[in-house]
Amino acid sequence: MARPVTLFTGQWADLPFEVIVQKAKSFGYDGVELACWGDHFDVEQALSDDGYVRRKRDFLAQHGMQCFAISNHLVGQAVCDRVDERHKAILPPRVWGDGKPDQVQERAAEEMKNTARAAKLFGVKVVNGFTGSSIWHLAYSFPPVSPAMIDAGYADFSARWTPILDVFAEQGVRFALEVHPTEIAFDIASAERALQAVNHHPAFGFNYDPSHFGYQGVDYVGFIRKFRERIFHVHMKDVAWSSVPTEAGVFGGHLNFGDSRRYWDFRSVGRGNIDFERIIRALNEIGYNGPLSVEWEDSGMDREHGAAESCANVRRYDFKPSAVAFDAAFERK
Repeated sequence: MARPVTLFTGQWADLPFEVIVQKAKSFGYDGVELACWGDHFDVEQALSDDGYVRRKRDFLAQHGMQCFAISNHLVGQAVCDRVDERHKAILPPRVWGDGKPDQVQERAAEEMKNTARAAKLFGVKVVNGFTGSSIWHLAYSFPPVSPAMIDAGYADFSARWTPILDVFAEQGVRFALEVHPTEIAFDIASAERALQAVNHHPAFGFNYDPSHFGYQGVDYVGFIRKFRERIFHVHMKDVAWSSVPTEAGVFGGHLNFGDSRRYWDFRSVGRGNIDFERIIRALNEIGYNGPLSVEWEDSGMDREHGAAESCANVRRYDFKPSAVAFDAAFERK
């Protein structure tokens, strides 16, 4: 086995921690990437209850399961976003508070700092998540968007996230942004600019997920090579996109996932268009030895079937890099 295979629990937050850990074990996983919602991992409890992280770790160990990262996408989203009523549904009450946007952003920033502290206590080195973006609504530049407006968005990201990243660095933990539409980075060009905005902060990197690149037309293998030193964690998630025109294009036509009129949709690993062999070869090339974490999303498939199948497929795709040149036997002595 080249790398451990884990299951991201974000799509399973309706189940108790103990249940999803046992299910993940039965599906064949080596561990879990715990979401900081549901009851899977609570940042506040981790910092206030001396036994909380120990109990979590003990339960994982009892079931032969590992955890290499926790993820706080939902709170991270509110740090830079233009906060509105949608955020109330995804944020803990302590972060949402009275819902005043500027105060929600401030509380979200403090929660992300505390996430770094909780991660250290839990013994993981990576926190995956989102950043939000004050300029996502400007992604399509009409009415015309001035360069100054985009500059201001990246300056806002830097001002809000640099103090958070400083706490991550103090704790010896790294933040891995899942490059994704609605974030400050959603493709290679914007990811590069995000790195520049935080002055290549050592605690800032990426949770690589090819499913958010393929349907956009972004070089998802090139991303690995471009940011080889910043790939802190890897999600294995598939996506399918149509080879013929559809009723709704890349922007989705305000249709729900699973609607057959969409141009693209997420798929269980191995059921979409992503070329995972090319990804594994690129990860081998950059020396990535971390977990391959399945983020399972497929509106047309039973999730337990999909999670088990995805685990098996990831193991089938993964392989160790060669330790010797195949023609080494012919080298002259």
